Amino acid sequence: QVQLVESGGGSVQTGGSLRLSCTASGYTYSSGCMGWFRQAPGKKREGVALIVTGLGGTYYTDSMKGRFTISQDNAKNTVYLQMNSLKPEDTAMYYCAAEVYCSGGFTWLTSPNLFSYWGQGTQVTVSS
Repeated sequence: QVQLVESGGGSVQTGGSLRLSCTASGYTYSSGCMGWFRQAPGKKREGVALIVTGLGGTYYTDSMKGRFTISQDNAKNTVYLQMNSLKPEDTAMYYCAAEVYCSGGFTWLTSPNLFSYWGQGTQVTVSS
């Protein structure tokens, strides 16, 4: 049974930083992709960042590029999202997702419906 467990969310002020973690179990971590998506109240779920597990290729949505960094620790089956210079508009529930058939690319980053496995989400709140 695949499980993705996120942690690291919280409340920060504008300009602050947070690091989210997502640990996978029961999943062939060396294949496919893991990604971070977010969903604010009343809005669609959107891609934040994507990493091709094993190979390490990364993709970012433009508004997060330069502020967010996705990375992985293969030994721990864990993906991280370092978020810097946070803004109130970054406030959302952040979800980790995994898909073994993902080959990377912006199509995957912009298509959360293609991902088979999801974590429970972790809330990020940025106050002004």
